[in-house]
Amino acid sequence: MEWSKSMYRVSDDVELLDIHRVHELLSNTYWASERSLEVIEKTVSHSMAFGMYEKEKLIGFARVVTDQTVFSWVMDVVIDPDYRGDRLGQWLMECILDHPSIKHTAFALATSDAQGFYNKFNFKNNECMTRPLG
Repeated sequence: MEWSKSMYRVSDDVELLDIHRVHELLSNTYWASERSLEVIEKTVSHSMAFGMYEKEKLIGFARVVTDQTVFSWVMDVVIDPDYRGDRLGQWLMECILDHPSIKHTAFALATSDAQGFYNKFNFKNNECMTRPLG
């Protein structure tokens, strides 16, 4: 599936992803800075991945872990810092939430600093239990 807007496009075609660029984008986040390239490759291969592009340059990324029937977990939403402020993150989320394979599912995510952003998409603050790595 692919969406276009002005000079940007969003695609769920994993073959288009530059995994090294995904690693670069995620290495600058508080939640994924420790992930190795190998770990990122594995997570992408087991997820529905979304790339955002300006021409051929990957400028944004997100992935969804889903059963495509009942539940979808949004993860690793990131936009290149040079492209922030133009509502590209908002558009990326709109594309994810509108994807025909998952738009009928319940969505969840975890964030420690972007509640206001996700509230725009009707995500609600919720108590969530987690079991950390290790």
